[in-house]
Amino acid sequence: KRFREPKHERRPWRIWFLDTSKQAIGMLFIHFANVYLSDLTEEDPCSLYLINFLLDATLGMLLIYVGIRAVSSIVEWQQWEFLRFGEYG
Repeated sequence: KRFREPKHERRPWRIWFLDTSKQAIGMLFIHFANVYLSDLTEEDPCSLYLINFLLDATLGMLLIYVGIRAVSSIVEWQQWEFLRFGEYG
């Protein structure tokens, strides 16, 4: 994916790794939560994965959006330059 970015906008390897590692950690968490829930409910893990994915893609994204907007507002209000989203220094 990194090589699909335009050369003049391509992120350094460290920043790219930090961005993609967050996605990988999230996928691992969902996978293990699925395995755990399927043992508890004796449901098919695939159907639970679909439910988890749909909840994550709707409610999860809404919660993340609201959280980022709230934190961004607080950072702007307090003028904490080092906590601005997307600023890597």
